[in-house]
Amino acid sequence: MASTGGAEVLVASNRGPVSYEMREGSALHAKRGGGGLVSGLSAIGPDANAVWVCAALSDGDREAVRRTAGGRLPVADTGGQRVRMLDIDAEVFSGAYNGIANSVLWFVHHMLYQTPLEPVFDAEFRRQWASYQAYNRAFAEALAQEAGEGAAVVIQDYHLALAPRMLRRLRPDLRIGHFSHTPWAPPDYFRLLPDDIAAELLSGILGADHAAFLTRRWADAFVDCCHAVLGPGIPAADPSSGGTRIGVHGLGADADFLRKRSHEPDVEERMAALREEIGDGRRTIVRVDRTELSKNIVRGLLAYRQLLDDHPEWRERVVHVAFAYPSRQDLAVYRDYTAEVQRVADDINSVYGTPGWTPVVLHVKDDFARSLAAYRLADVALVNPIRDGMNLVAKEIPVVSDEGCVLVLSREAGAYEELGEDAVVVNPYDIGGTAAALALALAMPVEERAERCKRLAEAATGLPPAAWFLEQLEALGG
Repeated sequence: MASTGGAEVLVASNRGPVSYEMREGSALHAKRGGGGLVSGLSAIGPDANAVWVCAALSDGDREAVRRTAGGRLPVADTGGQRVRMLDIDAEVFSGAYNGIANSVLWFVHHMLYQTPLEPVFDAEFRRQWASYQAYNRAFAEALAQEAGEGAAVVIQDYHLALAPRMLRRLRPDLRIGHFSHTPWAPPDYFRLLPDDIAAELLSGILGADHAAFLTRRWADAFVDCCHAVLGPGIPAADPSSGGTRIGVHGLGADADFLRKRSHEPDVEERMAALREEIGDGRRTIVRVDRTELSKNIVRGLLAYRQLLDDHPEWRERVVHVAFAYPSRQDLAVYRDYTAEVQRVADDINSVYGTPGWTPVVLHVKDDFARSLAAYRLADVALVNPIRDGMNLVAKEIPVVSDEGCVLVLSREAGAYEELGEDAVVVNPYDIGGTAAALALALAMPVEERAERCKRLAEAATGLPPAAWFLEQLEALGG
């Protein structure tokens, strides 16, 4: 496929750096996003001849695409970045995004299935798989059109596992990378997938010159799956013989941004409000998560309840500040999980609460300034996912904490690889063990807590977003 673009660097991801909402009188309002990719792409500068390809996710996004030439958004809306947004057919997008990416691939890599009943790979699954193929093909074709000769293309995450191979067939001249932000399932679990689907997913990523992961554990699991499904020697053990190189780039926290943003006036206001909710002189156990099944919020609440049972001396002296922001509410299983989080929190408050003490302060409306305020106030940070590619919250809280916090961290989080030595580590399924870890964290001497937190912050910022993105480019010879 011939190029009509000429971009030298391209990024592809489901979500882009800007979103739109419809306002009164058919006006469109652009809202710029944040995150590691946005920060990373800014590292190459405005003159780098870069293009970001993403999907239209909302009605506002789709209307914005219709008002442009081929989905190329006005740079005034995107902070100066060149962005091409794809208006993929709504039924195709739903099948690919909800049906496959979030209801199959996410569940496989996070090992979330209740296997006596699920998964069920039937005719409806095959229909959704065809949508996933079409969705990936749309990205591959757009990238092929936008890329100049020999351009570097960095494709992001499980939504686009097939795109590297598809793009390779269209444009063999390109230098292609794929980065997985999730864990990677071990072979026995990955092979829950139908054999042909498992092979297609692996082969799709192996279409890249460089396939990268957040930790060595996830990279090794990918290679093990390739050997189990595709055969020994795939990918080649010696990268010089051709094929796909395997890399590890552990995304870190953006310390400069976080420290500056966490001391702005709106954060100070949220801190004052939180202190009033918590009460004078009380310790805080903080968690900030989406109500995503893998984040393990319910077991975290149950561990806090166990702490209050096992250590009654902490009653009225500690508050669990839990921010659980609703996620993927278009899927019934996520709506049910969000409701269970609320139910367990309410139950703890009704059983243990007193007129002057609310044991769990739960907030469900996303508020970044309030999250930063909680980071600064945290005595203990609870990060106990069932399984997580990295978990940036575990890295961000030590960076922002005012007095130094203790990190209680699941051994199944990717962040464990870098932070485990200075965290209090837990088995995420063990309620009693997590309760004991919380008690240990609350009782830790101030000096030890501060020293651990300092080392955590240093480890957490080792590869900030800009450097992380540049490493991916460098791996492609860019």
